[in-house]
Amino acid sequence: MGNRGMEELIPLVNKLQDAFSSIGQSCHLDLPQIAVVGGQSAGKSSVLENFVGRDFLPRGSGIVTRRPLILQLIFSKTEYAEFLHCKSKKFTDFDEVRQEIEAETDRVTGTNKGISPVPINLRVYSPHVLNLTLIDLPGITKVPVGDQPPDIEYQIKDMILQFISRESSLILAVTPANMDLANSDALKLAKEVDPQGLRTIGVITKLDLMDEGTDARDVLENKLLPLRRGYIGVVNRSQKDIEGKKDIRAALAAERKFFLSHPAYRHMADRMGTPHLQKTLNQQLTNHIRESLPALRSKLQSQLLSLEKEVEEYKNFRPDDPTRKTKALLQMVQQFGVDFEKRIEGSGDQVDTLELSGGARINRIFHERFPFELVKMEFDEKDLRREISYAIKNIHGVRTGLFTPDLAFEAIVKKQVVKLKEPCLKCVDLVIQELINTVRQCTSKLSSYPRLR
Repeated sequence: MGNRGMEELIPLVNKLQDAFSSIGQSCHLDLPQIAVVGGQSAGKSSVLENFVGRDFLPRGSGIVTRRPLILQLIFSKTEYAEFLHCKSKKFTDFDEVRQEIEAETDRVTGTNKGISPVPINLRVYSPHVLNLTLIDLPGITKVPVGDQPPDIEYQIKDMILQFISRESSLILAVTPANMDLANSDALKLAKEVDPQGLRTIGVITKLDLMDEGTDARDVLENKLLPLRRGYIGVVNRSQKDIEGKKDIRAALAAERKFFLSHPAYRHMADRMGTPHLQKTLNQQLTNHIRESLPALRSKLQSQLLSLEKEVEEYKNFRPDDPTRKTKALLQMVQQFGVDFEKRIEGSGDQVDTLELSGGARINRIFHERFPFELVKMEFDEKDLRREISYAIKNIHGVRTGLFTPDLAFEAIVKKQVVKLKEPCLKCVDLVIQELINTVRQCTSKLSSYPRLR
């Protein structure tokens, strides 16, 4: 590619990726990367191993890749591998690399067939690779096997979407040729997040396993399901070759021979095969990084500025400064007041959908409980009439009056109002209890200051 600066783009993003992985968070930055997606046994691992020229990925039936593997290929004169989680150790035996991947996977996911979105970072330095960063994702599966949870299909799908829905990800969709393209899980998922096919690269594996008389020419010429970045065909080693320890170099030579001698693919043999795929991915990733770097840079700068601002605030921070303590106390009391008001007024940012709380419960006491208590009160109308008549007569004394005297009305009403006292007090008690509960909920933030609480 000639341009030295361009060649350093991929290692630059690798450094960023490592920095974020080692602090254990992605920092909300979408780093340009290539995510490898495909159904189970579509040949994803074989493609990656062919890039490196070594067998280093766990294999077997069922779900083998159970955590994302961030594979950073780095061109170098010597050949070795290292993991981010044990940086001091250089692996020169690639069987050990496989064992380490298996052990590290089990460490997080357990030995059952569970999965985890926490990635493993592996760097491979080799004279046979081009600078390239790929994320190997678990294969799409439909039916749970062994101890897998019943929703394993959705778990894997969610994890894959987490990586490929970012605009900055290129999607490497791997589909076996002996399966109809329209049924390809990888392309279906890619289409969900990239409907125009702008950032999807198609890889067709197992071309040598197609029925005689059929070929994938239409697909590879980008006529059947067109993708902006096209399709590349590869031929990997069969399971028998792998078990027989067939050398990858010999396999690449056989792949080259297959394309040159096959009547349907002969005319495009120079655009097929693993070496061409590796070169294409290197170029596509470099161009992709170049396009997304300006936005990435401005995002980083704005994050840096806001962090510096935050740091500035804490520069003159003295933990034993009494004014700080007073300020903190006031802030907490103020916050408590705001929380309390929100709970009573009902304008909280977190609305409880499971039960009534705060102001709503007090409202219920007044509108449901209090009327219920009032209705429970009994009085006999006959007695009341008799009492009224006695009251009127007693107030008139020896005189007979024409009008009902006020005093009689007052005497009767006072007697009735006294009966209301009990339900009212009951209502007040209930409201107080609710307020105490609300206060308790509001002070949950002050758990580290029991005395203040």
